Parts: sequence; structure tokens; C-alpha cells
Amino acid sequence: LLTQPVLFSRSFDVNVKSVLHVSQIVAQQMIARRAPGVIVNISSQASQCALKDHSVYCATKGALDMLTKVMALELGPHKIRVNAVNPTVVMTDMGRIGWSDPQKAGPMLKRIPLGRFAEVDDVVSAVLFLLSDRSAMITGVTLPVDGGFLAC
Repeated sequence: LLTQPVLFSRSFDVNVKSVLHVSQIVAQQMIARRAPGVIVNISSQASQCALKDHSVYCATKGALDMLTKVMALELGPHKIRVNAVNPTVVMTDMGRIGWSDPQKAGPMLKRIPLGRFAEVDDVVSAVLFLLSDRSAMITGVTLPVDGGFLAC
């Protein structure tokens, strides 16, 4: 629970407020053009499972998930679908730095039935599916890309 007010605000600005502002601009333009479309937000498994020492991050991603659902409800009548993907740790350059220590990674990997962290392509594939017509009846969902972490 240790955090500073400025860090709390910055986290909400980056993970929630920015998504709301960009989505408002995009949605207004889509509505004005009467153009159907899709918005996919990038959330986290941490929105649905509390992680020790990550109180603010978990809270921001929980807020993003609810924002996704409200946006789906409000934009659906305009034929705009809104979903989120909720990945586990992703092996980006930053992810590799943060999770390369077996002492740190081991306990988290033990909670993932598939036994590995996500690669960037795993998340990209989920986003592409949600952007495609193959998911034409899917809106308001948070799609875990977590190797089964949330199933446990």
C-alpha cells in the first residue's frame, strides 16, 4: 500500500485517463462518420487478481476493465465494439529485465498452468482477433492472455 500521491495520480493518468481521452476522440469521429469499428484496450491479469506490492497498478487496470465495459455499453448502439486484453507478464525488453531473475519469476510461473510468460505475439494475436470480423459479436469482454493464470 506504499505509494506517493503523485505516483498514484500518474498511474491513473497513464492507465485510465489517457485511454478515456483518446477513446473519446476516436469514438466521436467514428460516430460522426457513422463508421462501425473496434477499440481494444490493453489491460492486465492484475485487474482481476490482486498482486502483492501492486495495489495502484491493480486498481488502475481494474478501472480500465470497467471503463471497457461501460464504453461497450455506450458505443454498441453506434456499432462500435470495445474489448480489452488482459495479459500476464509479457516478454518485452522491459519484461525480460524485470522477470529474468528465476527467484522472482519462479513463483509467478508456478501459477501459470502453461508454465511460461506471454510473448508479444501472443498479445498481438489476441488483439488482431478482437479487431477482426471473427469476433463480430464480442464486445465488453476482458480476454485473458495469461496461460491459465486466472483459471487457478
